[in-house]
Amino acid sequence: MSYSREEILAAFEKFGKLHERAAKGDPGDLIYEVYTEDATFDDPDWGHYEGVEAIRAFLSKSMIGLRDWEFPFQWLSVDEDRVILHWMNRLPGRRADGSYYEAPGVTILTYAGGGRFSNEVDIVNMVHVAELIEESGWKPPAHYIEPPVVKRRHAGATGK
Repeated sequence: MSYSREEILAAFEKFGKLHERAAKGDPGDLIYEVYTEDATFDDPDWGHYEGVEAIRAFLSKSMIGLRDWEFPFQWLSVDEDRVILHWMNRLPGRRADGSYYEAPGVTILTYAGGGRFSNEVDIVNMVHVAELIEESGWKPPAHYIEPPVVKRRHAGATGK
């Protein structure tokens, strides 16, 4: 099915607001307006999640302790029912030369109509992020939640 660019961009605007809230620690109920009930989400560090409830739990948990990080959007492209977004994973602080401690990320979203996305895939080089954490000296706060130690491609509907 083909959707207009305007419809997809309107849905993406809500998506951006959801992720701003999630970066602050709470995706809130906006998640139900952004993802389909059976949506899937693939994260390079946390795994694969199925269903809007599992995605909500994952977003709530994975962003705890990262309140001082930023994830600025760089550009996006809309092609058919897909949105490809380039963004930065930006740690707090700057180097002596003024540059950011940041690693690029890419998100691929599949639009399903009705203002909702049915699939999200995030791609980030986590080795690069780990190197930036070490270089920057960033220390997670006490309430930070580590990604799962045992990596599973399919975390399942519960996200475990």
